[in-house]
Amino acid sequence: MKKNRLLLVFFLCSAGVFAQSSKSFLLNLYGGYTFSDRVEFDNSYAKVEDGFEYGAGLEYFFIENSSIELKYNRLDTSLPLYGPGGAQLNAGDDKGAINYVLVDYTHYFGAVSQKAQPFLGAGAGLSILESPQSGNGTYFAWEIKGGVKIKTNSLLSINLHAYLQSMTAAVGNDYYWTYYGLVGVTDYVSTYQFGLGACFSYDFTK
Repeated sequence: MKKNRLLLVFFLCSAGVFAQSSKSFLLNLYGGYTFSDRVEFDNSYAKVEDGFEYGAGLEYFFIENSSIELKYNRLDTSLPLYGPGGAQLNAGDDKGAINYVLVDYTHYFGAVSQKAQPFLGAGAGLSILESPQSGNGTYFAWEIKGGVKIKTNSLLSINLHAYLQSMTAAVGNDYYWTYYGLVGVTDYVSTYQFGLGACFSYDFTK
């Protein structure tokens, strides 16, 4: 709860700073469906199940067709862990969540006056994994996205998009005998989750 409150305060402070600019400033509300992924370990594997992802962002257009955005998205999901024999090791205690805090760059193609503008974007930041077994952990995260922005005659617009999100975490060490003796190497695993979503945008500066 404390982390969510800090994120809310940060968003509100950012809104106050950006709103003073003459460039476009948008509040974005996100909703989407994120598909599952399987993560392999040495003798076991885990899954991040599919689920509904939601959140909000503050998007600032520093030039007409390009923007930067600070956003927070949350995926409530199940995180089952399976042993070597395929049996689930955490049955009944696998509920968790992934919180993404990202800074995105997005470029929109075509004239600003167009009703529909295709776009591509990418972002990086951190993910906060809420796991029933290991508690909360913070890891590196990134995403790429693409879609189309559909404008209306009001201050509202709708973005329809597809996205790929990834989170990378250290999960232990492997040890190897070398010429110099025993050497430990950190093991990393990554999730890769594809999703489809929509975003409702409100322009504060018009």
